[in-house]
Amino acid sequence: MMTTIIPKLPMRSKAPTKNYYIQLGFEASANDFVGYLMMKKDNMEIHFFEFKDLSPDQNYGQIYIRCYDVDLIYKTCCEIDIKIHPAGDLSEKPWGQKEFSLLDPDNNLITFGQALL
Repeated sequence: MMTTIIPKLPMRSKAPTKNYYIQLGFEASANDFVGYLMMKKDNMEIHFFEFKDLSPDQNYGQIYIRCYDVDLIYKTCCEIDIKIHPAGDLSEKPWGQKEFSLLDPDNNLITFGQALL
């Protein structure tokens, strides 16, 4: 019955959020709604709702993106100067994942992880 889960994260402003995720390889949906943004990449979607009064230091929005070449994604982020979370460098975790994390312009935590073989 259920087919897909699409996270919804807060954003203060559409333009910086859209530009940030475009740097990560996402594309904006052709639909353009006031106060709402839909970004797509491969088989994923992330939706954003406008929350103008959001205080980034009070935002605990998080998503975890499973991937199959976390090393390349990490390298690409470093090459195009996307800041890695201060405590989120690429590393192997005891739960069997190799992962790293980013903070988007509104302090949403974006973690990329790949299963260790």
